Amino acid sequence: MYLSFSVPLALTVIGIGFVALMFGLQKLLAPNNPYARKLIPYECGEPPTGRAWINFNVRFYLIALIFVVFEVEVAFVYPIATVYLDWVRNGARIAALSEILIFLLILFVGLAYVWVKHDLEWIKKVPE
Repeated sequence: MYLSFSVPLALTVIGIGFVALMFGLQKLLAPNNPYARKLIPYECGEPPTGRAWINFNVRFYLIALIFVVFEVEVAFVYPIATVYLDWVRNGARIAALSEILIFLLILFVGLAYVWVKHDLEWIKKVPE
């Protein structure tokens, strides 16, 4: 019974050993020359301005989350579109089309919900 755990255990030990070896080689071979300019945060070649801890508006996160959700959904639609012709040839035309339409309907309902709540507007109006 314990023999079935030997392969994952061996791979885990090898992985941890490899990571430790790479960290050790980095400490040995990498130059260590810290000075003030190297210790500041890197921002695409520009010197940093202002504080690092600033508050972002929640709208940034909402728009990013909505984008990620719909982008993942498009990633799910693409493989289905590539095999749809094979499904039609095998006689599953109605089943495949209904599955795709149900999936797209769920996406459309989600988009309509976000649109009605005005979460896609960048500047929201404050109710008076």
